[in-house]
Amino acid sequence: MLHEALTQINAATAQEEQPSGSAEQRRAMPHPDITPLIDPSLGQGTGLVRMRRPAYVALLPPCNDACPAGEPIQAWLALAQAGQFRAAWKTLVRDNPLPAIHGRVCYHPCESACNREALDAAVSIHAVERFLGDLATAQGWKFRIEIPQGGRHVLVVGAGPSGLSAAYHLTRLGHIVEIREAGPVPGGMMHFGIPTFRLPRADLLREIRRIEEIGVKITCNHKVEDLLAERDAGRFDAVFVAIGAHVSRHVEIPARDAARVIDAVSLLRDTDAGIRPQLGRRVVIYGGGNTAMDAARTARRLGADEALIVYHRDRAHMPARAFEADEAFAEGVKIKWLTSIKEVVGPSLTVERMTLDANGRPQPTGELETLDADAVVLALGQDCDSAFLRRVPGIEFTADRTVVVDEQLMTGHAGIFAGGDMVPSERSVTVAVGHGKRAARNIDAWLRGKKYAEPAKPPLVSYAMLRPPVFSKVDPAAQQTLPMAERISGFAEIAAGLAENEACREAQRCLSCGNCFECDNCLAACPEQAITRLGRGRGYRVDPELCTGCAVCFEQCPCHAIEMIAEESPAATSPASDGGPLVPARFRLRE
Repeated sequence: MLHEALTQINAATAQEEQPSGSAEQRRAMPHPDITPLIDPSLGQGTGLVRMRRPAYVALLPPCNDACPAGEPIQAWLALAQAGQFRAAWKTLVRDNPLPAIHGRVCYHPCESACNREALDAAVSIHAVERFLGDLATAQGWKFRIEIPQGGRHVLVVGAGPSGLSAAYHLTRLGHIVEIREAGPVPGGMMHFGIPTFRLPRADLLREIRRIEEIGVKITCNHKVEDLLAERDAGRFDAVFVAIGAHVSRHVEIPARDAARVIDAVSLLRDTDAGIRPQLGRRVVIYGGGNTAMDAARTARRLGADEALIVYHRDRAHMPARAFEADEAFAEGVKIKWLTSIKEVVGPSLTVERMTLDANGRPQPTGELETLDADAVVLALGQDCDSAFLRRVPGIEFTADRTVVVDEQLMTGHAGIFAGGDMVPSERSVTVAVGHGKRAARNIDAWLRGKKYAEPAKPPLVSYAMLRPPVFSKVDPAAQQTLPMAERISGFAEIAAGLAENEACREAQRCLSCGNCFECDNCLAACPEQAITRLGRGRGYRVDPELCTGCAVCFEQCPCHAIEMIAEESPAATSPASDGGPLVPARFRLRE
């Protein structure tokens, strides 16, 4: 009854005190008293015995949680926003040795998870990461690590992102690592599958060179045919297989006197090698993934007036990342949805209109159409060439020819691990790098006769747990891009990096979800002066003899770095120094 009465009084008072008149008149009026009447019946206030107390916590930011490479994103953003760029880079590369590469090609799931998206726009994490990677190259920063002695010998097959990551982390753990790569240069599908307008080769090779400088040996033009023989001949104690998906999938399409038909991987590889395939004026790309987008954009740069993607489903079911598709469309690439190629006869393609069933799968309609094309590029996905592993006892395969592994990424043959494109998983550079780190930790534990266990994660911080009014809306930093005419006239990198002030400002947009950034809100808000600042980087301390558990600090914390935890029982709380009840000391002084 008391609560209902007070609620009615507060509502009536607020209605009576609503200012009226023009804006100028309202500004000239004194501010009304909007202080609500206190309702003691709710039991949420303080008293002679504290029922709850504040505790500083370190929770899991959504960006960290979403990163497949396991980067401590929030930690290095905090250092970057303070201008401590080298410290930020060092923090980043403890988990990912390829920041300049990731800043360019990662599809940044961290930004999709960023809580700031609900406020204005996600922090441009990839742009700050690229800035740190490029700055490290420009400044000549090296990996300064203390390598433990007494490590074992590990063979890594494949110098793509997963193999490079595993070699880097194994070396940090004290092991001697050699990578054997079938291709002429290291980098794997980063080198042969990503166009230079997205990833310049000089930037790729510089970061690989830094890994070599810590002692990783990379042997190119060395294709492993007999894995067990290679292991035994080199006296390796463990093996990590990380071969990329280089083999294009094909589909049976009837063809008579066909236009040129090539696969997307061959197109991208030849173009990277300086060979300019003659595609003609009209090019059809069959597929809807990221490789199809890269192939279509490459065709435009090779002189095609029309690059048309034919895809058998709609955009909602397209596997290509939305931003990659948008970039392709901006460059003049067109797409024909719900269409499948049935036959290629000379310069003509017979295509069939499709429809989607209740499960989103394409079904034929019988409606046919004819398209003209000088070349057809097949971008229907890729597989790994894992045939050489079939001779290894114990190794099993899935239906799509990937390797079956356990939670430690070990195959059915003891001491042989696999990751990246080789195992059932999403295929991306960042996922592969995360697999490499995870494999390194598991290999290290296995070599020591132990089993690696991932540490438990703290609770995740949602946007609803924050206090967003504390933050002002700020647009993210925009990376400059080449004008459209310059883009399709060559293979120069499209997006530029951020300047130092832009990177610092962008890092400052981080909300520091779940972790204290020492804003002093709690210090200023505490009515009992129970909170003490311990010094920069050391956080705060709550004096248990002064804190009444009022939760003002909790309510004022913008990033949910404080939680109110219940005392076990009133009797279980620490008594005051004089043995009396736990109350603010200055209350006692008033007696």
